[in-house]
Parts: sequence; C-alpha cells; structure tokens
Amino acid sequence: MWRVKTKMFSISDIAHAHDCAGFSRRDFLRVGALGGLTLPELLANKALAAKAGLPVRDKAVVLLFLSGGPPHIEFFDPKMTAPVEFRSITGEVKTNIPGVTFGGTFPKLAKLTDKFSVVRSYASRNAGHRYDPVTVAGNPLKASMSALYTKVAGVNHPDTGMPSNTLILPEAIDPKLKLGGNFETKALPTLTQAGDLGASFAAFNPAGGADVNADMRLQIEPERLLDRRGLLGSLDSLRRDVDANGELESADKYQQQAFDTITRGVAEAFDWTKEDPKTIARYDTRRLFDQKKLQKYFDMKRVSNLLGLQMLMARRMCEAGCGFVTVSDCGWDFHANNNSPKRMAGIWPMGGQVDHAVSAFIEDVHARGLSEKILLVVTGEMGRTPRLNKNGGRDHYGNLTTLLLSGGGLKMGQIVGASDRHASEPATRPYDPKHLMSTVMHTLFDIGKLRITDGIPKEVIDAITAGEPIAELV
Repeated sequence: MWRVKTKMFSISDIAHAHDCAGFSRRDFLRVGALGGLTLPELLANKALAAKAGLPVRDKAVVLLFLSGGPPHIEFFDPKMTAPVEFRSITGEVKTNIPGVTFGGTFPKLAKLTDKFSVVRSYASRNAGHRYDPVTVAGNPLKASMSALYTKVAGVNHPDTGMPSNTLILPEAIDPKLKLGGNFETKALPTLTQAGDLGASFAAFNPAGGADVNADMRLQIEPERLLDRRGLLGSLDSLRRDVDANGELESADKYQQQAFDTITRGVAEAFDWTKEDPKTIARYDTRRLFDQKKLQKYFDMKRVSNLLGLQMLMARRMCEAGCGFVTVSDCGWDFHANNNSPKRMAGIWPMGGQVDHAVSAFIEDVHARGLSEKILLVVTGEMGRTPRLNKNGGRDHYGNLTTLLLSGGGLKMGQIVGASDRHASEPATRPYDPKHLMSTVMHTLFDIGKLRITDGIPKEVIDAITAGEPIAELV
C-alpha cells in the first residue's frame, strides 16, 4: 500500500463552535479508515496509487439483488408451451427480439432488449437463503465481489472521497422506515461480506446498521448519522461558515479534499431529493403498490415500494465515484403458503416494480452516456421450482436462476443460453456464480495488469482471476 503522511488539519483548532445539530467541526474532519488512516491520508495515498497505474478501469457495477429467490419462469423464461403447471402465471409479453418473450409483468423491459442481455442457462446451485454462494462464489477469502473490488481500488474514490463500495437498503431512502425482521434480515450481511479481508472492506451502509459506516467512520453517534436531514443541513451550514472565514486557504490539498468530501460530495450524492423532479418521477415506484399489504406476510416483512428511488441513488453513487453499489430488494420467497400470498399474488406488484425501476435506470444511464461505464447485474440467491406447488407457488430451486446484465461494455441485445422445456435445467452451456464473478471482475479491472501489479496480495489476485467470464458477453 502507498502511504503518505499528511498533517491533519483540524477546523476545531480555529474555533470550537458547534453547528445547529450539535456536531463539532472536529466531528466532520476526524474521519478514520483502514489501519487508522485519516481520510486526507487515504486521498493522498489513492493519488499516488493512480499515478502508479492501479489496474482499475473507469467502470462501476450496480448489483440489484432480489433477495428470496426471484422466479426465473415469471421473469425471463415463461415457457408458455409447457404443461400448465410449469407456465408463467403472469403470462408473457413479446420482446424486441423475434420469438423471445418475458413474463407478463415486464412490458417496459421487453421494449429495451437491445440494451441488456439475459442468461437463461445460469444457475446459482444454491437453494438456501444465503447470498454468499452468489456474491462470494466460493473464493477462499470468503469475500464478496464488492469487497474484493474495494481491496484493490481502495475504500474511497481518489477525487471525490466517495466510498468505493456501498449498500443501498430501502431505509437509505426513507430513514423513518421501519421494516420487520425475518430470514432476509439475518442473511443480509452475507450479501456484501468482507470475509478474511476484514470488516473495513465491507460495504458502506448509509442507512446505518450493526457496523455503521465501516468504510468511512465519521466520529458521530450512529443515531445522529441516521438523522440524514439534520446532517445534510449541518453540512451546508458548516461549509458556508468555513468558506466565509477563509479558513481552508492554507490547508494541504488532501485536507481540503477531505473537507469537501464530507461537506459537499458525499452529502449531496446520498441526497436523492437533489435530483431533477422529472427524473425522480420517472424512477419513483411508491405509487405502484401499498407495501403494508405485503409486509403482513412473514416472508415479505422487508418488502418495500422504494426500489425505484434506490436505483436512482445507485446511479448517483456511480456518478460520484462509487465503483460497486449493491441494491437490496427483499420479499421474493414465493412459496404461496401462509407466509406469502396464495398463488404468488405478490409477483404482480413486485415484478411491476422491478420492471419500472430497472427500465428507468437503463434508460437514464443511456441518456447520460454512461452505459459503457456502468454495468447493471440483476439476480438473486436462487430461482424457484419449475412446477407449481399445491398452493400455486414455487419453492426453493438452485438449478436455474434469473440473471440480467446491462451495459459495462459487454455485448448486449441477446439471450444467452437456453433451458430445457420445463425450465428445470440448462439445455446449453451452464453458467454459475464463478462465471458471473469473473464477468464482473473483467469489467472492473484490467486483468492482465492486475496480475503484475505490486502490492496486491496474491490470494486477492487469485480470487479475482480464478474463473472465466460468460463467453457470449465479453
């Protein structure tokens, strides 16, 4: 690791005044990170690392993880010619690819097939509610894709100071939201786990949690940090105060950058309300369904109608320099028993929400000229059984799993592979999480340069380069 020591600049040395929310100026500047490094030190180190030619591409990944197991048949492989007990219960819609249909809740995505690819022969080979079989893909370090990225790229963007690895939960959109707890709550840490790399490489969670803001520890009480509205107001006030007094004029470049990170870049990026109202309206999924009606079921206690705004925040994170954004959307456990609606009734509002949110994201990214730089991945920990159960639902199934990829410089506008007539097994070359991880890593890194870069542990390089990408996409 490149280490540059800089003298920590403390605004509180000038004045010990507190802002209106009770945060001291020292609170905002005393930012700790890896190995006790301050944010200014990290920024200086990253600048040196950039000059040394780290193998990090100018790309970002957004992983939309549909927790619980989205049904691959109702998503992108409807099988309407199979016996009735295997067919998509939502019917089908025609796509822009001749002869290809999607499940009936995806009319908007069906019109955008030139902008993404679907893999129909992908299987997680996991049939339980843990997410690491997909995000870790069996690497010996037990580190998720996002944590491996952070280990190489650094915990903060060199220019903006934005955390490199962020987890966006519904609570990040609405801090007052109180979602219930279930198996998804317990499994959530496995989505972005850092494994043997250490907790410092886990995802930054703006909604808080058990390990609040591990990537960028503001020395502020978690309860205060969760008061996003108050925090953002305090940041604005502090910025104006310091600028008026000219107190940053003599500060080191990286000290100024650290200050700007806290008072300008990070705060604004996480505040989705700063977005153009027309863009917010295009993403917004809150009007699509009443989330409380689904939350009464145990398997759906973490369902929300905020996915659209989560995807909007994800785009803002990427623009601000975050290299890996994980978006969690829960409630996809469709057994159709008393723990979820009979006959998979939840697929209509939830599928419609994914259709709306993902299509808005794809269109927005393309309109902004970012489609080559941002790779969107949509998947879950497993699929659902091809044959409907006695309640009209589908149970856990690892032999086929939903997978959509959009952008990132990959080959778009295709259906990769095929399933058998009942969507029970791949009928063509099978792909699994190791192939998915390799595809993501080839997007984020120059693999050839990575292999010869000094200072990166061999076990990290081995974990990143172990697999092969999905051949049709690269």
